[in-house]
Amino acid sequence: MMAKSGDISVFSVLVTGSDRGIGLGLVKRFLQLPCPPKWVFATTMDLQGEENQELKELACKHPNLVVLQLDVTKLESVQAAVAEVQKCVGEGGLTVLINNAGIIAGSDLDRETAKDMMRAYSVNTIGPLQMSQACLPLLKMATRRTPCHGLSACKAAIINISSILSSIELMDRWETVKAVAYRCSKTALNMLTKCQSLEYSKHGILCVAIHPGRVKTSNAEAEISVEESTQGILTVLSKLSEEDNGSLVDWLGRQIPW
Repeated sequence: MMAKSGDISVFSVLVTGSDRGIGLGLVKRFLQLPCPPKWVFATTMDLQGEENQELKELACKHPNLVVLQLDVTKLESVQAAVAEVQKCVGEGGLTVLINNAGIIAGSDLDRETAKDMMRAYSVNTIGPLQMSQACLPLLKMATRRTPCHGLSACKAAIINISSILSSIELMDRWETVKAVAYRCSKTALNMLTKCQSLEYSKHGILCVAIHPGRVKTSNAEAEISVEESTQGILTVLSKLSEEDNGSLVDWLGRQIPW
């Protein structure tokens, strides 16, 4: 039986790329929990941007929501945002880092460009690497808040938002969605997740990649709503354990082959 999202209880969570789409949806889900986190950090590239209106309204209603400026491709921006997080959480640390910020870039093999490849890797792969590195001390602090053994999102976790298009075995929808740069950058993100799972588990930190589903944001072939996807992701988070460390799962918790 699927656990309800209310079963998850975390001290703090940071969601990158949360001014719209899945990121904003995840922020809403955390704020709506029966026992919401003491701190919810949402990030946007432009604090003054018009697309941040809904996020700003949420911040006015929820004193535990902190909106931060962040460009995951710029190390100084990453460090500045994490410094603000540390000021808020103190010794409590950061329980969950959700590397959601990403871009869909790329074309078919004949038209793919170095520029698109580098842009996709910069945001989708290097961004999560830099965020995870910067947040590692805070994630380690969070593990000290819970005496339980094993790994779980309630203790400390890095969640990398990946895609089913990253699966080399499945090569999902190749005939209709080439997007070579995007596919390659998300496959690299999966490898980063696996490396993190091997290195960070000794510190008590769970590392998992999640495919959020084909969501109705800019996806013309969408199958589920942002609400369905993000509710599913929170349910998955509540059930993750040591057995899931270093794996790629979807929004319903089903394993996806590499």
